Amino acid sequence: MGKTTVDRLIYMANQIARNLATTPDMDPAWATADHIKQFWDPRMIAGIKGADRSLLSPIAQKAIELVDGDVPHQTRATEFASAHGTGLSDAG
Repeated sequence: MGKTTVDRLIYMANQIARNLATTPDMDPAWATADHIKQFWDPRMIAGIKGADRSLLSPIAQKAIELVDGDVPHQTRATEFASAHGTGLSDAG
């Protein structure tokens, strides 16, 4: 049986949280919320909000709680996306 869309969103949120947990000088929950807010489609955000939160890491859980608020930019990538349009990336 294949993964559902919600399963993929949970996987992605946990992966982002895990990667940003090791970044110095920023709060990983805020950084995860910032990334999700800038790069995820609104339908993806709605989907993760409806997910079983117990399947999310503590950092990802907190990020989902924060994502609706005023999330300050945490990384150069989200600063770039904000200046050039949500959903864009500074990647190559």
